Amino acid sequence: MSRSVMIVGSGGREHALAWKVAQSPRVSRLYLAPGNAAQIGESVRISGEDLPALRQFAIDQQIDLTIVGPEAPLAAGIVDLFQAAGLAIFGPSQAAAQLEASKAFSKQFMQEYQIPTAAYASFSDYEAARAYLDTLNAPVVVKASGLAAGKGVIVCDDSAQAHQALQEIMRDQAFGAAGATVVIEERLTGREVSVLAFSDGDTVIPMPPARDHKRVFDGDQGPNTGGMGAYAPVPDVDAALLEEIHTTVLQRAVDGMRARGTPYVGVLYAGLMLTPDGIRTLEYNCRFGDPETQVLLPLLDSDLVEVIEACITGRLADCPVTWRDGACATVVLAAPGYPGHYPKGSPIHGIDQIADAMVFQAGTVLQGGQIVTAGGRVLAVSALDHTLNGAIQRAYQAIPKIHFDGMHYRRDIGQLL
Repeated sequence: MSRSVMIVGSGGREHALAWKVAQSPRVSRLYLAPGNAAQIGESVRISGEDLPALRQFAIDQQIDLTIVGPEAPLAAGIVDLFQAAGLAIFGPSQAAAQLEASKAFSKQFMQEYQIPTAAYASFSDYEAARAYLDTLNAPVVVKASGLAAGKGVIVCDDSAQAHQALQEIMRDQAFGAAGATVVIEERLTGREVSVLAFSDGDTVIPMPPARDHKRVFDGDQGPNTGGMGAYAPVPDVDAALLEEIHTTVLQRAVDGMRARGTPYVGVLYAGLMLTPDGIRTLEYNCRFGDPETQVLLPLLDSDLVEVIEACITGRLADCPVTWRDGACATVVLAAPGYPGHYPKGSPIHGIDQIADAMVFQAGTVLQGGQIVTAGGRVLAVSALDHTLNGAIQRAYQAIPKIHFDGMHYRRDIGQLL
């Protein structure tokens, strides 16, 4: 039975999802709402946050399956809205998506279900938060509790920086309403790793561990971004550690959500720190990561649509999920000025010259038949190889063929092993 599929979102993650979905023999029609300049399927001129219009389009076009890329529609309740209309959709409900939408909720949830995480306190009152900071001697991390496009986290070296972060988030509203509540937590040390998993509300199947690079400049310098590159699998996470993460971080979260009467169906993303005292959960995200998706989906051997449908129908335990041997690396090509202000509309050349790597378009649009820049993270160049070093080399070898004005990228993706 052939299916029509709609993917909600417009970034590199959504291009990678479309690329993988299009490989499924189950799919006859593919729509991207709104998509970008990547010409896979048909772009639909509906914003990813216009939920009523998306639902109406799905009804009118008899869409068999909708896959949600970004977090904002999930937090706004797109899954509940579609399910009320009898439409199949992949992602957690609004209640389950609180794991990402509210860091304060997420930390309380982790504490309740004995999921390893950093010590913390949350505040909605600025003066109370200031007073709490004055009681601390150790370095902290100050986080906006709400959704801030991956940028609402400020890592502080000392008390002065922590007070400045609190001022920026709560008083200056650097992240808007997302900063009405803050979470202040102990600053952990160690290497970060992302472990994403498929869930049907009961069964959890982890994906290979991945690591992304958040800082904009080489050597992990400069401000945090949405991610400047990634690779998978991660050499310092072996099978035993992955099983521990599966059991104590992923399965406990899904079991806890089910116990609360809000079963978690979708992709659950655990951001983790490998500390000297063991794994600690930094955060949960309620969807595929970006740019982790651009390294995980090329490694997925199974039919993604088949796996997603098994999640939606509660059959994940009976669905084999298999992965390719080897590794995948991706390097993000960003616009000048990103993650601050950046220009748009610069012509992009050379994408069609890439033969031995994949180019996932993120911030792009078509203007008069020309692909031009339209975002901060413009492209992600992904490559596969038998080894991680080989995958990294292949990705970097492809980049010189691509050009747009002011293009910049990190030259050390995967080298900080």
